[in-house]
Amino acid sequence: MSVLEILKECAINVYGNTKDIIGTVEGRQKFELGAGGDVSTKIDLIAEKSVFEVLKKKAFDPNVVGEECGLVEGKDAGIIVMDGVDGTTNANCGLPFYCCSLAYSKDMNLTSVTDSVVFNLVSGDIFYASKSKGSFMNGKRLSTTKDPSLTINEMVIGLNISGLSKEHFISISSLVSSISHVRHLGANALELCYFARGSIDAYIDIREKIRSIDMAACYLIAKEAGGLIFDTTGKALNCSLYVDSRMSFIAVANLEMYNWIRNLITK
Repeated sequence: MSVLEILKECAINVYGNTKDIIGTVEGRQKFELGAGGDVSTKIDLIAEKSVFEVLKKKAFDPNVVGEECGLVEGKDAGIIVMDGVDGTTNANCGLPFYCCSLAYSKDMNLTSVTDSVVFNLVSGDIFYASKSKGSFMNGKRLSTTKDPSLTINEMVIGLNISGLSKEHFISISSLVSSISHVRHLGANALELCYFARGSIDAYIDIREKIRSIDMAACYLIAKEAGGLIFDTTGKALNCSLYVDSRMSFIAVANLEMYNWIRNLITK
């Protein structure tokens, strides 16, 4: 069985083990701080346990980096980067937008990710990609390509502003004022998959808060769909995959859109 198929089976197991408890009082139970610095809830812990169950069954034992468990060393090559439930706040509040995010990398660099799965834990849709083989949702190939005649008023821009500093808020004010349709849905991994699908024209997060754990899977899915992902200096995005690694990024369908966004942010 390929690494991608193992990741898919892990995600399906997470779905099966969490679907009846998400949004319940039991699922919202709080435990100690996870390795990522946030309080772990019961659904987070069940999700991570569900991944380890499948890995053990498949006798696949790479290193694992998770938001709750931190770094768990294994005997096999490579690293699995997991966020068992991305969008835990949504899940616990009853907002139907959250996912399971899983990636496999050859080393501790974002650009070394070779296989990714993001599973929509509400709809059951599965997004996945393998390096140089394209991105897919439920078997249908994804593309960020948009109609070149798209106007600014028609653009839908994803923008994560949760906890944005006052300084950064001022820096994006011209951008926000120029766009008629701004969206933030509360689960970066799933939102970037909708960018890969073409539902969102660009996705921006300049808070220096998003974890590489949240980005590992959706990064490859967006790239394989034709997306361009930059850091705030204009370089191709890369970072370490350690649990405490954080970043900012701008994801766009083409360079023209990137230059337009950067020009508005830097004014």
